[in-house]
Amino acid sequence: MSTRTSIEPPSPPPVRRPKLRWRLLLAVIGPGVLAMMGDNDAGGVISYLVTGVTFGVSFFIPLVLMLGGVTYIVQEMSMRLGAVTRTGYARLVFQRFGRGWGYYHLATLTLENVITLITEFIGMTAGLVLLGLPLWAADGLALALLASITVTTGYATKERIALVVSGLNAVFLALVLAVHPHWGHIAIAMWHFPRGFRGSTVIWYAIATVGNALAPWMIFFEGSATIDKGRTASAIRRGRADTLMGAILQVTVAALIIVIGASLHGTLAQITATGPATLIRALDHRYGQWAALLLGFGIFNAGFLAAITISLSSSWTVAEAFGWARSLNQSPRQAPGFYFIYFGSLTLAAAVMLIPGMPFNLLAVIAQVIGGVLIAPILVFLVVFTSDASLMGGYRNAPLVRILGWGVVFLIGGLSLATLWSSFHAWL
Repeated sequence: MSTRTSIEPPSPPPVRRPKLRWRLLLAVIGPGVLAMMGDNDAGGVISYLVTGVTFGVSFFIPLVLMLGGVTYIVQEMSMRLGAVTRTGYARLVFQRFGRGWGYYHLATLTLENVITLITEFIGMTAGLVLLGLPLWAADGLALALLASITVTTGYATKERIALVVSGLNAVFLALVLAVHPHWGHIAIAMWHFPRGFRGSTVIWYAIATVGNALAPWMIFFEGSATIDKGRTASAIRRGRADTLMGAILQVTVAALIIVIGASLHGTLAQITATGPATLIRALDHRYGQWAALLLGFGIFNAGFLAAITISLSSSWTVAEAFGWARSLNQSPRQAPGFYFIYFGSLTLAAAVMLIPGMPFNLLAVIAQVIGGVLIAPILVFLVVFTSDASLMGGYRNAPLVRILGWGVVFLIGGLSLATLWSSFHAWL
């Protein structure tokens, strides 16, 4: 007589979907989101606020929304170039076009980054001074917090810290609700070209908006961060999703900030000759202490994230150009030149911040204008590189992408020339 032993099937392993989803999300997001959100920096926040105060909603919100598509096109090319070639943008310029153009890119990036970093310290110190700290202490504390990031181990840890900081941009949504905007004034029907202003003034702010939406350091940062993250050609689809997510978040936050500034339209005179404290006090006077605190925190947070990403773009670019060790997976002892550029650029910006009598709001707008003017030649090289079959193989630009890329070059170049021409006539 045979007996049958009943064997119960093993119970299925526990499903850990939430953890898996977080790992997939972290695998997708990274350089694209950080580049885009870092571009809504303290100087950019101030510039957007000043734009809103000066012009109201006007046509700057549709301009910002349009620039989201432009930014995606450019940053996608930067990501794809890094993933396929595994070589940073500046190094490729040195290899293919020689030292002259290579040093030009290093010089322009350094100039723009230092000026922009000063605006980040303007924003961070404004937020800390609001809490009662003296300027020198706020400046030193901001520098110390930025330096502490390097203590953490590995690229992944540093990236996650930066992503958490970028998520705090949600404060601007809370601030929009706090200022109770007239939603009818934000409707598409109210978008119009600014009236009652000189054309040169509008062009100046338009190129500043372009410079904030698409800064030179972003191209250097996303390509190098893509390499440091370990993203290769096989992960380009993830890189595109990351970049698209960043573009959407960037323009959304930028539009919210212009709306906040527009809530003060017509209430502040000579706004460019003052600092962010004037904007914070104006919100306090009109909407209460909580609105002022939210803006102070938002500007600090924007400056903190951008100071990290901008300094890293300088570090990666200079270190790669000179063949130094250049990974966030390495310690300061293993990559001394890389971290020297990081600390040095931050220290220089913090020192300039203490110079008395600086027109901080005007400096924030100027930083964006310089970025808008300097990016045109960088875009030319980027389109040339990503269209080169010998360099990119099957990942080169498709015909439509080439057309769009050159369209962006001519758009930015035209705005840059218009800015230089109008500024020249204004100074005569």
